[in-house]
Amino acid sequence: MGMTSLHIANARIVDPAQGRDAVGDILIEGRHIVATGQVEAPADAQIIDATGMVASPAFIDAGIFRADAAACLAGGITRVLLMPDQFPPLDDPALVERAMRIGKPHVWVHPFSAATNGLAGEELAEIGLMREAGAAAAATGRSGIASTAVMHRLLSYSRAFDMTIVSHAEDADLVEGASATDGETATRLGLPSAPAIAESIAVARDTRLAEDTGARLHIRCISTAESAAIVARAKERGVRITCGTTPAHLLLNDAEATDYRSFARLSPPLRSETDRLAMVEALKDGTIDVVSSGHDPRTQEEKRLPWTQAAPGMAGLETLLPLTLMALGGDSAYSRLVEVLSSAPARIFGLPGGTLAEGAPADVTLVKPDRAWRIDASALAHPAANTPFDRLPVTGKVSMTIKGGEIVYKA
Repeated sequence: MGMTSLHIANARIVDPAQGRDAVGDILIEGRHIVATGQVEAPADAQIIDATGMVASPAFIDAGIFRADAAACLAGGITRVLLMPDQFPPLDDPALVERAMRIGKPHVWVHPFSAATNGLAGEELAEIGLMREAGAAAAATGRSGIASTAVMHRLLSYSRAFDMTIVSHAEDADLVEGASATDGETATRLGLPSAPAIAESIAVARDTRLAEDTGARLHIRCISTAESAAIVARAKERGVRITCGTTPAHLLLNDAEATDYRSFARLSPPLRSETDRLAMVEALKDGTIDVVSSGHDPRTQEEKRLPWTQAAPGMAGLETLLPLTLMALGGDSAYSRLVEVLSSAPARIFGLPGGTLAEGAPADVTLVKPDRAWRIDASALAHPAANTPFDRLPVTGKVSMTIKGGEIVYKA
C-alpha cells in the first residue's frame, strides 16, 4: 500500500516557529508534512477544505496528571507531558517506559521522571537512567522539594544530562494545612490559608539555585505577580529558566471559593485579582512561556466534599484552547496562542512537533476560531469532568485533530 496523502486547503496557517501566519495549504504524506504554502494536491490526496479555519501544529500539554486520550484529541492535543505523580511514582526506568505506552496509539505521552525516590523530596532518583528510558524532564511532582540542599544537588546533578528540572514552587512550611490564599475571601469563609508569598519565596530560591548551578529549570505553574517579576528578572540575567501557568490562574481569582465551591479548589490555589491580572500581562509579554491545562481530574466523590477535604484539581484538556484564547484577548493573538500551547513546549522539552515545517511530524490541529460554544462539564470526554468553568460561554473550537498523518478527531 502507498502512503496516505492529506491536502489541507485554504487554511490560515499559524506556525510561530517559522514566523508564518498566512493563508495557504499543507500537504501531508504518510506521517510527515512535506510542504506548506501554495501546494498542488496529488491526484490521490484526501482534500480537507479548511476555509475559515486556523491550522497549527497540534497542541502539547506541558504538565498533566492523567493522559485521557479522548479528551486530548477533542482538545487538539496530540502530545502530553505526564507528571510523575502516578501509582507508583515514576521513579524507575521501567515505569517511565511503561508510562510512554499509556496513550498509544492515540496520544504521544512524554513522561517526567520523579526527581526524588518516591517523590519524597529526600533522595535523588536515577534521573540519568530515566532520561535514557525516555523521560522528557525530571519533576518534583505535586509538591516542591523542601530541602534547599536536596534541590541544589538535584539541579547540579541534572547538568550532567542537560535535563530540565520541573519544579512545583511552594514553601512547604508556609502552606502546610492551607487550602486557600490569604485574603478577604479566605477570612470571610474561615478557610485555612497561606500567604501568596509561599510561592514567590520558593520561586526565588529555585531560581537562585538554578543560577548558581547553571541548570535548566522550568516552574510548572506560577500564579502571583511577584513570581512573574522574579522570573522576568532572572531571564534578563541569563538564567536558564522557563515557566508556565494554567487557564484557571489566568481567568479566575480567589473569589471563586465563595459558597465553598470546591470545584475551584486548585493547586496552587487561586490568587487575588491583582495577581490574576499580572498573570495575563506576564503571558502577553513573554514572561510566561507555556500554558498547560494542569489536567488533574477528580471524581465527584473527591470534589463534592467540604472545601478543606476536597481534592485540589480539575479537568482541563478540552478547554485549554478556548480558555487560553480568552486570556490572550481573542483571535488577534493566535500566533502567541500557538507559541504557548505548542512551539514553546516542544522547544523547552526537546520534543518532536511544535512546527509545520517540511519534514515535521504530521500532527496538526484545525480550529474554527470564531465558533462560539458553552462549556458543558457533563459533555466533556472524561468521566470525572469537574471544572470551575462549567456553563461558561467561550469562542474557538477544535474542528479536527491529525496525529501522525491520520485524522483522529473530527467535530
